[in-house]
Amino acid sequence: MAKPRLLDLFCGAGGAAMGYHRAGFEVVGVDIKLQPHYPFEFRQADAMTYSLEGFDAIHASPPCQAHTALKTAWNAKQHPDLLTPTLERLRAVTTPWVVENVPGAPMHRHLVLCGTMFGLGVGQAEMRRHRWFETNWPVPVLRLPCAHRQRPITIGIYGQHRRDRRRNVQTFFSVEDGRQAMGIDWMTGDELSQAVPPAYTEYIGCWLLKALAA
Repeated sequence: MAKPRLLDLFCGAGGAAMGYHRAGFEVVGVDIKLQPHYPFEFRQADAMTYSLEGFDAIHASPPCQAHTALKTAWNAKQHPDLLTPTLERLRAVTTPWVVENVPGAPMHRHLVLCGTMFGLGVGQAEMRRHRWFETNWPVPVLRLPCAHRQRPITIGIYGQHRRDRRRNVQTFFSVEDGRQAMGIDWMTGDELSQAVPPAYTEYIGCWLLKALAA
């Protein structure tokens, strides 16, 4: 029996894709930048204009830099808002879709996931990495609450480094620590900083399969 096909827009190096793959989807990734470590079928193209036809479901993770808390920093760079036009495009189609972004992004917050819900982390460090999800189908809310402070420190995975999220604590982590914390073993440090933990989309993907079968 053929697996349902999922289009992974703004796919990056494939963190979200791996979760959907584990849930049971055949995944095709699209990104304007070449992604040599993407673990599934990859097409280098503009996610803003790529055809949505021929897929059973769609996931999109537009770049989050325009919506992060760091956008107000003194040295912040200007980043285009690709989330809003992506949502406008997807809201016009009936194919089941999921859009992911950071807390505070201009989107509906149908589901919020945190790494501590899935036991993510490394050693004595928990990983939170809250992400918002909007869908056009009824994804169930994970009944487990965030489990913050079950470990003494918190790992944050950012552009060029991995450190304790508390700014007054100078604890730094290796790329391998970041991989273990995220549940991702194939990415570079920079790729990890942009990734969605596969545990998030495996959870969503399992429910998406049920929605497709209904």
